[in-house]
Amino acid sequence: MPSPFDLSGPMMPPASGAPPKQIVLLLHGLGADGNDLIGLAPHWARILPDAVFVSPNAPFPCDMGPYGYQWYSFADGSMEMRLAGVRAAATILDGFIDSLLARFALADDRLALVGFSQGSVMSMHTAPRRAKPIAGVVGYSGMLVGEDALAAEVKSRPPVLLVHGTADQVLPFTAMAAAERALKAAAIPIETHARPGLAHGIDEEGLRLGGAFLKRVFQA
Repeated sequence: MPSPFDLSGPMMPPASGAPPKQIVLLLHGLGADGNDLIGLAPHWARILPDAVFVSPNAPFPCDMGPYGYQWYSFADGSMEMRLAGVRAAATILDGFIDSLLARFALADDRLALVGFSQGSVMSMHTAPRRAKPIAGVVGYSGMLVGEDALAAEVKSRPPVLLVHGTADQVLPFTAMAAAERALKAAAIPIETHARPGLAHGIDEEGLRLGGAFLKRVFQA
């Protein structure tokens, strides 16, 4: 298994030119790589000029295509195998988060997770199981894996924003409501937004909602 320090990918330094005051950690989806989400950084740099944007490649080569990476295997559709894969990847992600916080000498509440699809799954799983709360989680087109275990395993309660297209044919729109129920049951602050007609992706309104949320949680 890769070490937590093996994750690498594109990074965009703060637009202000000053040392980072916040970290926005971008987690891509299945079969993509860090270049897929670093494109979000210029949209948010205007409102988060002191944030460094980090977009690592997931730790494992994608086993369902000739290129790209995955956080866990999607080949076995069983929820048990999926949860086991998420837990294994979360150990790596946790270590990477710790290394970023140490590298930039920032506290946990100065880091936010933004995930798309499989990266959203990882964000929702990892954040509430960390001992100290991060600033928040933005999840696009994702789902909550292991929802039955969440209430017993939660250690911190960072706020969560979920955005999901109603026409998503990869991870169904109904997954957002299921995640909302489980997060609320664990007393985690949750905000959801449906994007009418949107397939598996992020639109301009989703970008705006995510940026506004990040600005708000970093100011808290």
